[in-house]
Amino acid sequence: MGSVEDEVKQLIIDVLQLEDITPADIDTDAPLFADGLGLDSIDALELGVALHKRYGISLSGDAVRRHFASVRSLAAMIASHRTK
Repeated sequence: MGSVEDEVKQLIIDVLQLEDITPADIDTDAPLFADGLGLDSIDALELGVALHKRYGISLSGDAVRRHFASVRSLAAMIASHRTK
């Protein structure tokens, strides 16, 4: 698992205050919404704010759906943003 993926998992846990979950409990490829981690639209908003604060990333509606698909997709987006 890459370090950016670890960062994303810890960010999810910290921002959403998931006290009973560790980074190892989050499947990198599982969906963040619905049957995966079970996040909802409010969680997505909070996570988006945290991404903006930590990485300076702002996302539009379509980008949110695409990049918030899984931890892996969020990590890839953050990694590509860092190389710009």
